[in-house]
Amino acid sequence: MTRIAIAVLSLLLAGVAGLAAPARHTAVAISGSRFLLNGQPTFAGRMWRGHSVEGLLPNARLVQGIFDDLNPETRGRWAYPDTGRWDPERNTDEFVAAMPSWREHGLLAFTLNLQGGSPMGYGNQGWINSAFAADGALRPDYFARLERILDRADDLGMVVILGLFYFGQDQNLRDEASVLRATDDTLAWLFVRGYRNLIIEACNETDVRGYDHEILRPEGIVRLLGHIREKKSDGFAYPAGVSLGGCSLPSDGIVAASDVILLHGNNRAGKVTTPVVIRDLVARTRALPAYRGQPIVFNEDDHYDFDQPDNDLIAATEVGASWGYFDFRHPGEPFADGFQSVPVDWRVSSPRKRAFFATLEEIFRR
Repeated sequence: MTRIAIAVLSLLLAGVAGLAAPARHTAVAISGSRFLLNGQPTFAGRMWRGHSVEGLLPNARLVQGIFDDLNPETRGRWAYPDTGRWDPERNTDEFVAAMPSWREHGLLAFTLNLQGGSPMGYGNQGWINSAFAADGALRPDYFARLERILDRADDLGMVVILGLFYFGQDQNLRDEASVLRATDDTLAWLFVRGYRNLIIEACNETDVRGYDHEILRPEGIVRLLGHIREKKSDGFAYPAGVSLGGCSLPSDGIVAASDVILLHGNNRAGKVTTPVVIRDLVARTRALPAYRGQPIVFNEDDHYDFDQPDNDLIAATEVGASWGYFDFRHPGEPFADGFQSVPVDWRVSSPRKRAFFATLEEIFRR
């Protein structure tokens, strides 16, 4: 047995033996279609333009907070402009340093992925970014960075939508048994530390082509969701869901197996591009036979128009769905732009970021 495997096993055994978890400050729960923080609805009693925003969870896609690249052939692509090299610890340090400013602007939640997302915004070209070894074992350096972020989120009263698997990286897991080991060991790691401010996203966009393992595709993901939801510690289980590709309607099986419905508002090739598509997708989701009133959360959307009288954030808010900002660095844009393109400037440092956070403040704080 390797030293890493021994360390993980020792940690799990310590949890089973009753190792006391740290005191925690933030607990997320679901009551009907509303989110609760520490037992109270988010934004309790707040109205905006005649619409209640109580129980919503405004969020952003900040999936690269623990990013690294284990492929020496591609690692050099992510060099910081000021140093000429990539540094995963700096990336997490700067993420944690920026978190208070996000929270002050009204951001309650963010998506963070254990296998990241495309560091180019879209597309995958050979980099290796996974918190799991090929056999599903947890990589200690990734989980040390994760712990720093989750601890700070708990202190700040923020919720983390923690994504387990990504279609650009699941091929680095050997087989389905490795997927299940990664899932179980991650949940055990979270339980031992007593986090209660998490929602589990089983995988990112289960219905897009690219997943190597059947259990991460639409035919198998219901089984994985059930597996996640049945894992408990002292009677507690993490709420879970799975995201769909842009503007995709979830199946009844996925809806029935989910505590929260995760939708994406991007990828509109050949579709209506105005905010009407957001309102329509929410209405069609709620009309599904298996829908039982779960909260609906967009946790990826790259349509902005924050200076317009209507946009996707406004559309989702008006129909009682939570909306998530997805920002990547477009060709020719400077380092300050984008929250997904690596290296990331995690500050609210570009006109697009400032416009998002200003709209967030208008809806949820002013």
